[in-house]
Amino acid sequence: MHFPKYFTSGCEPRLEGKKGRQHFLSYQTRNNTSENCCLLGFRTEKLPNIRPPPPFSFWLLDGYNHMGQLVRTVRCHYVNPHLDKQLFQFGPNVCAMQQIRGTSKKYFTNCKQWYHRKICGKPTVITYECCPGYEKIPGEKGCPAALPLVNIYSTLGVVGASTTQMYSDRAQLRDEIEGPGSFTFFAPSNKAWESLPTEILDALVSNVNIELLNALHYHMVNRRLTSEELKHGSTFSSMYQDAPVHIHHYSNGIVTVNCARLVKPDQHATNGIVHVVDRVITAISNNMQSIIDIDEDLETLRTAFAAAGLTTMLESEGHYTVFAPTNDAFEKIPRETLNRILGDPIALKDLLNYHILKNMHCAESIVSGTPMETLQGTMLEVGCDGDHMTLNGKAIITKTDQLATNGVIHYIGELLIPDSAKTLLELAESSSVSTATRMFVEAGLTPHLTGSEALTMLAPLNDAFKGSMTMTPSMRKLMSNHILKEQLSSKALYHGQELETLGGLKLRVFVYRKNLCIENACIAAHDKVGRYATMFTVDKVLTPPMGNIMDVLKADDRFITLVNAIQTAGMTELLNQQKVFTFFAPTDDAFNAMPQDERNRLMREFYSTTHLTPFFVSQRNYTVYVNKIPVAEADLMATNGIIHAVNSIIRPLRESHVYNIKL
Repeated sequence: MHFPKYFTSGCEPRLEGKKGRQHFLSYQTRNNTSENCCLLGFRTEKLPNIRPPPPFSFWLLDGYNHMGQLVRTVRCHYVNPHLDKQLFQFGPNVCAMQQIRGTSKKYFTNCKQWYHRKICGKPTVITYECCPGYEKIPGEKGCPAALPLVNIYSTLGVVGASTTQMYSDRAQLRDEIEGPGSFTFFAPSNKAWESLPTEILDALVSNVNIELLNALHYHMVNRRLTSEELKHGSTFSSMYQDAPVHIHHYSNGIVTVNCARLVKPDQHATNGIVHVVDRVITAISNNMQSIIDIDEDLETLRTAFAAAGLTTMLESEGHYTVFAPTNDAFEKIPRETLNRILGDPIALKDLLNYHILKNMHCAESIVSGTPMETLQGTMLEVGCDGDHMTLNGKAIITKTDQLATNGVIHYIGELLIPDSAKTLLELAESSSVSTATRMFVEAGLTPHLTGSEALTMLAPLNDAFKGSMTMTPSMRKLMSNHILKEQLSSKALYHGQELETLGGLKLRVFVYRKNLCIENACIAAHDKVGRYATMFTVDKVLTPPMGNIMDVLKADDRFITLVNAIQTAGMTELLNQQKVFTFFAPTDDAFNAMPQDERNRLMREFYSTTHLTPFFVSQRNYTVYVNKIPVAEADLMATNGIIHAVNSIIRPLRESHVYNIKL
């Protein structure tokens, strides 16, 4: 049996046994003075390269002290199973990291963003490094050598926390973290100390025996905790007056302690474990309400919370996230709108609850836009763009991670107003229906749009408006017929239902397999439910029916020939009945395009036809076809049906006669 000769200075290897094809070595010092040397696991050079079983991508190695007793298990970090094949080609004990291009910021690739190769919208590259506790051997593939375990103090010097090591020495903490015990040290990285405000750092180092020592003790827990044991929402007593540290282990794999991200977790030591974090953490003593009470920038918010009766919740236990609008954020809202909301307890409570998430989300936990449920009940998209946290796609967060005992506060520079606190006019202030909004205002309907009436507004999309937009009396009447006299939900509408408008008309509901329509206008977006009223976005301007099918045909100069044919054939009574017809109506152009003899024959057949012919209806490139003939103009509404104009005579696909009415 041949093993690579890579030993810690002064250590001698001893084969403790093997498990399957994996050999386990313990190391014993020649003078037996070391409490723990190191462990290496190697395959023999003659054995094939065996792939380790899932879910791990690396060999599992057990460590022994000089007495041959098991003292720890070294296991590599979990990785995304999709990376398993890629990682294995780099050799044993290699971990994949996702690094944001142009920065030194890295993430383990078990986060969900692996699939998109982006973090906070920025492209990433995959880098491969030795897993914690392993290092390379010249000429060997991967990272086959397990580093010798040393105490926490020495470990700090090799994991990118040498500044923490230096301050531990100056605060006389070295003896404690070199000696016997079992500790967890959340060690700030060197960059974390560099980013600490000068005045805070000066205050710590000016009193190393008290302030600095207390600060370092707050980063320590008096027991060994691996990253797997850091459960979401858990707290552990620190070694500074048992003050709690708050752990959050998110579904995307990110782990935080007091919102500081673990950037190098599970760095094992003989007397504990080190987790390198990206910031210096401080003890938390105030709940959310206390923080809001003492911050002058949140004075308006404080008043609003009190008026809405939410102060008790902000004082209670929990794990909330509050997006706190500053005084300036409130000042940006029109005074009339703000006064209306502040004077309406229901709207005010909805507005404030829209700023509160049910769970705690530190800034570092966000790697992409994610819809999150608010206490108000609707969703708020929390995301990030580079180094900036975003809300609903906007970078309006001015300060992050103000920690409280019951959650976290992020300061925002804009007030978020949910639909449930808006008037109809405010609901309609959207770019997709801006033309309709202007038309409603010009039609003199503003009192209905800003009042407390229970209404439903049908707001056509901008591209639904064609031709002249002059506000004539008929246009005013038309716009008033886009407002229904009751507040409705599209989910409660049913086929054949009649809805009364402000203009006095009765509009019909049509339910199809893929569409829900009110007369000719189909609903094109989800309902927007305001404080008192609801807005339906529709794809067309309404054309309310002004008569039955015969009335509509007679009023349109394009159908003179067709009307004469219907009257001559004695079908007028049929089309006056209160049934529901779909009429594919040939225009005069359709008849005029036919040769005279064919036209005469067609008329004879038309007059003598007494039965119905099935149509084949299809759609292609947003155009409706009936028996392969395109519809020239659709949705001419009548009280007893609907008319579609065609510029060609429709012929049966398999029959020789023609009939243009379908029940």
